[in-house]
Amino acid sequence: MRFAYLAFFHDDRQENLAIAHEDVDAVRRVIATTPGLALANIYLPEVATDMFNKDGPPPVFGFQLYFHELADMEAALAPSGHLQALAAPGVLSSISGSRPTQQAMCVRPFPVDDAGVKTPAGGLPCSYLVHYPGPAEDMNGWLYHYVTHHPQLMRGFPGIRHIEVLSRLDWCGSLPWPRVDHMQRNRVMFDSPAALAHALQSPARLEMHADYQTFPPFSGGSRHFPMSTEAVHPLPPPIAA
Repeated sequence: MRFAYLAFFHDDRQENLAIAHEDVDAVRRVIATTPGLALANIYLPEVATDMFNKDGPPPVFGFQLYFHELADMEAALAPSGHLQALAAPGVLSSISGSRPTQQAMCVRPFPVDDAGVKTPAGGLPCSYLVHYPGPAEDMNGWLYHYVTHHPQLMRGFPGIRHIEVLSRLDWCGSLPWPRVDHMQRNRVMFDSPAALAHALQSPARLEMHADYQTFPPFSGGSRHFPMSTEAVHPLPPPIAA
């Protein structure tokens, strides 16, 4: 999965927005029938304490769609593309006061020692979503340092199941939401919010914080959000009569 499209919805006005189950179901149906989709995640806010970062409440909703080919992603996002259904009137009405953002990126996966998810019955895995708005003074130097140091330390988190780093790209898309151009995003995933919280209090977290101090110069800081992670697999296309 080489490319990802991400959309998040933020409760900037602190109105205690919460997405309705019906809206999540509608998004799930649209996503699962997207032509060319490889896999998708639906994100809902969770709680997990980090010993260093206190970035406030996470987005009220989000999703991340993976594609093997850029052309497939751009076709789905085109003016008449399949994903325009997500912006149709009435869809996501329960969070109509939220601030949406969107971005498409390249995906860089990294190995973990045990990718087998062991989520408790009735629960969902929990991702820690990170973004660096940027910019870096030297983007090439920043990215090279990051991908050759930081994911290797992430691998030391107890119970980590997934590591990916996402990088910017130029992309075509026509969904009517504001774009962001974060220089980088990361996603790590654990079996549960409790497993994530445990990892964020571990010695590996101290090692990552120490490495953070060695990053090449950049501005914009970083933001970290725990989100429950529901995998959505593509449905087979309907059989023609």
